Amino acid sequence: MSSDERRLTVLRAIVQDYVRTSEPVGSKSLLERHQLGVSAATVRNDMAQLEDEGLIAAPHTSAGRIPTDAGYRVFVDRLAAIKPMTRAERTAIQEFLAGAVDLNDVVDRSVRLLASLTNQVAVMQYPSLARSSVRHIELVPVGGTRLMVVLIVNTGRVEQRVVDVGRDLSDLRGEQTVREVRTVLNTVAAGRPLPDVPALLAAAMDGIVEGDKVVAQAVVDSLGEALSAQTEERVVLAGTANLARVVTDFPLSIGPVLEALEEHVVLLKLMSNMATLIDEEAVAVSIGAENTYEGFQSTSVVTTTYGSAGGLGVVGPTRMDYPTTMASVRAVAHYVSEILDS
Repeated sequence: MSSDERRLTVLRAIVQDYVRTSEPVGSKSLLERHQLGVSAATVRNDMAQLEDEGLIAAPHTSAGRIPTDAGYRVFVDRLAAIKPMTRAERTAIQEFLAGAVDLNDVVDRSVRLLASLTNQVAVMQYPSLARSSVRHIELVPVGGTRLMVVLIVNTGRVEQRVVDVGRDLSDLRGEQTVREVRTVLNTVAAGRPLPDVPALLAAAMDGIVEGDKVVAQAVVDSLGEALSAQTEERVVLAGTANLARVVTDFPLSIGPVLEALEEHVVLLKLMSNMATLIDEEAVAVSIGAENTYEGFQSTSVVTTTYGSAGGLGVVGPTRMDYPTTMASVRAVAHYVSEILDS
């Protein structure tokens, strides 16, 4: 083992011990807990070198050392792979999420599950309409001149409106009109990205027979309203109380972190920025000062994307069990994607 590899082994041991105990780690305890295969003097020299490189530091006058943000970064970057979850853990996640009855339930179950698995604050972005597509447009007569317009998105999101089309749809001619308008709209919109849909629907009016255009226009206007009303991105949180368990991990107080978590626009921007760093089947980790927003500079953020429509992850102190957290985030995202894409 080269000296560089040995120092990385020492750094890994310091991170693991500090995450587990929250106590500064000394050379004696490293030798007692880990089979390093070297002398105490060598460990002390390696720790001195790691400190010179800014990867560990001495808190106050303690004889032990703790990882710095840079040390955590080296530790995370050198993980050979995200450790797999056990079959029992994967089955439990799958069964819990599979019990959801609709999109809101999927989101609620996902954040609660992720907060429980990681003991951190879980954050989930609702599927973004801007990155979603139309699965189906359904039209349901509800009596007289009223028509229910239902927009079903590929992520499972459902928007519905009841409109007055100004014409009785209860006779055979009305039923035929509903079928024809439904067919034309689905032909041009199904499978297409939502941002493209308003223009496509407007153009589809040319394919509607003159006598049915008043009904089709009412439907198109209703769909346009549904799309514009849902452009705002949303995030849902769970497990904020977990921060109280690790309050001593924050330099002054958890106040700035709590305030930052309330700024949903900031969370959305953070998750969006981190999404650009995520490769397929991977997660992104932002540690301490790497977070540009001041309120998160005493935290680590672990995120990934699900499907192609949104992101989810956790926020917690930098003293975090990164391998387990990364595995949990990835596993929950995988099963959320399966549910929403089914």
